[in-house]
Amino acid sequence: MFKSYIKVAWRNLWRSKGFSAINIIGLAIGMASAIIILLWIQNEVSFDRFHEKGNRIYAVWNRTKLDGKVSSFINTPKPMARTLEKDLPEVEQAARVNWSGSPIFSIGDKKLSIRGNMVDSNFLQVFSFPLIEGNPETVLNDPYNIVLTKQLAIKLFGKNEEAVGKVIRINNTDNLIVSGILKDLPNNTQFDFEYLMPWSYLRKTGGDDDNWGNTSTTTYVLLKPNVTLASVEPKIKWLQQKYYDKGKEAGWQLFLYPISRWHLFSNFENGYESDSGRITFVKLFAIIAVFILMIACINFVNLSTARSEKRAKEVGIRKVAGAQKLSLITQFIGESIFLALIAGIIALLIVQISLPGFNQLTQKELFIPFQSFYFWLAAMGFIIFTGLLAGSYPAFFLSSFQPVKVFKGSFRKTNALIAPRKVLVVLQFSFAIILIICTIIVKQQIDYAKDRQTGYDRNSLIYFYLSDPIEKNYSSLKNDLLQTGIAHSVTKTSAPLTQSWSDGWGQEWEGKDPSDKTDFRRYNEDGGLGKTAGLQFIMGRDIDVQKYPTDSLAMILNESALKVMKFKNPIGQIVRDNGRQWHVIGVIKDFILESPYQEIKPMLIYGPKSWFTIFQIKLNEKNGLAQNLKATEAIIKKYDPAYLFICNFVDKDYAIKFEDEKRAGILAGLFAGLTIFISCLGLFGLATYMAEARKKEIGVRKVLGASVTNIAALLSKDFVILVIISIIIASPVAWVAMHKWMESYSYRINISWVVFIASGLLAILIALFTVSFQSIKAAVANPVDSLRTE
Repeated sequence: MFKSYIKVAWRNLWRSKGFSAINIIGLAIGMASAIIILLWIQNEVSFDRFHEKGNRIYAVWNRTKLDGKVSSFINTPKPMARTLEKDLPEVEQAARVNWSGSPIFSIGDKKLSIRGNMVDSNFLQVFSFPLIEGNPETVLNDPYNIVLTKQLAIKLFGKNEEAVGKVIRINNTDNLIVSGILKDLPNNTQFDFEYLMPWSYLRKTGGDDDNWGNTSTTTYVLLKPNVTLASVEPKIKWLQQKYYDKGKEAGWQLFLYPISRWHLFSNFENGYESDSGRITFVKLFAIIAVFILMIACINFVNLSTARSEKRAKEVGIRKVAGAQKLSLITQFIGESIFLALIAGIIALLIVQISLPGFNQLTQKELFIPFQSFYFWLAAMGFIIFTGLLAGSYPAFFLSSFQPVKVFKGSFRKTNALIAPRKVLVVLQFSFAIILIICTIIVKQQIDYAKDRQTGYDRNSLIYFYLSDPIEKNYSSLKNDLLQTGIAHSVTKTSAPLTQSWSDGWGQEWEGKDPSDKTDFRRYNEDGGLGKTAGLQFIMGRDIDVQKYPTDSLAMILNESALKVMKFKNPIGQIVRDNGRQWHVIGVIKDFILESPYQEIKPMLIYGPKSWFTIFQIKLNEKNGLAQNLKATEAIIKKYDPAYLFICNFVDKDYAIKFEDEKRAGILAGLFAGLTIFISCLGLFGLATYMAEARKKEIGVRKVLGASVTNIAALLSKDFVILVIISIIIASPVAWVAMHKWMESYSYRINISWVVFIASGLLAILIALFTVSFQSIKAAVANPVDSLRTE
């Protein structure tokens, strides 16, 4: 019997090649889309779940009240780790992680700027990053040890050369010995490093301190087995206040956050975990995957039932010959699973071809684990599930035909007001219209933020990291750049112009409210930032120590800071911070330092007595860019021959701020396109069914004088009504979804009704274009052929 079912399925497949091809293509595209999304979801939910002791690893977080609301942040004081081990018997180990910047590694003539971390010597005992070579208990014991990832080792020493024991020169100051090689980091971890250096090296270079008020590092704890989070949290809550004099005043509270929730849930509102983290995107994409698969299955249903007349006589004859309804259901479901199997194979090919592009778009390294037995088990389950989902309704529908009605030709009701096929098409287009509206609104939001005035001129503005030789010879280097006409202006700063590397509260000024805990963005310059970046002064002037020697302790406020401090005459006011008294010499218009989607934070710009890591150059636009960069490199290397010349462009850094939203918009547009395409296949199937069902009616109308236009309009009208119903359903759903999405942006658009009208018209045009072929084909058919049997 099974062999017979296969034969019948293959014959039906081959007999109706066009319908079968549409069925399989629609199902394959839907399955491929769902598979890609499921691979992405699997990657997201597996972040940092590979650590053997993961159920006992927690990050130490801080909670305090700033800017009138409770804030949470992962930064902690450097002495926290050892104190936790000493004061809390429930803590087995604590490990710190500190970003070490991108130092210059030198091996002979080879120089590379590499990202990495300074960590405690027990880091590799807490976290499961496997070593290919070396002992995890000893590789980070010596201050001059360094552990490389396999990829970095190959990059530095070559594929065939032994790296362990080799010497690396760092920043042209110290020699480090490679003590171990790590496996390359998996793509499902939040850690991002190419090397690990011991904390003892940070201590040797003066980067360590015992200041409990300096929350500048990340601390992780490994709890002892069988210790519960509830038993530890009361003990850790007020620990920082115990060791920091101002801890009580700050209201700092510590809490532990589990590794299993870092990636998806670590988005905090008013100090506590919210439901708006990355888990929102995971849920959203899961819904999209389900809907796309459902839409593909709906196509299968529509196309299968559209061919019901061709299968009706087969069903009638089988029933007359004694076939039971159950055997017919089994046969039809078997056929749908057979089609799903073919579609599944094609879907895997589509996924394999599409993954490189999808990975580039999402910045992932997703792959199909063909070698995994569980993958093939899941794949077969997925195919069977899809076959059952797609084939159940057609199986019950076709098997329910009564032989008497079949042979009389009266088994169908083609003019039902509410038919399952119509409901399914409405569902398809509702989801497609939702995605169209979302895509348009996301693009409008991105464009709105892009058009926002930044408050500075980012054109021809570049920056470099300071090295020790550059710092020592900075004045000479600056003069050379200016005198040669390469630069209009040069200044040192504490961070690039598009990033905030420092913030804090506790500043004092005359008239300050004692309860004020405003968190100010801190930014440092040595003079000339206004000219270099094109900042707009609304009061006072820029810092200039050559003309005004007291400007070494000068300060500039932005408009938002002025509103907080409430100075009527800010020039000359004293602000006390970091143990120094700074005097205000100017006020600038607000400029975007961080996200272009958020409101601008209060900002204090400190003068030359502060610290610097960056020097910024406003290039002379009269020269060519290549000429400017070549001359700049020559001047920099004049003062630091070992300097690795990597030019950073401020306008490119600013463009990166839109990448996440742009990526979301592209994905929404991509899935909207796929959904529309699959929906159009379903609409084509329903149009075919309607044209076939009304063939005799059309013939009679033509004989009575109806024109081709009238008949085409008659057939198309029903589909337009279905799409209009879809628009009515989709519009409020899309509005609610987009309104919720944009709540996280302070600087956002107002959703316009024009978007909904444009999306609706687009859907109607797509639907008309899809059904027009079948409508016109039916309208121009010879009525003699359709009426001949009468």
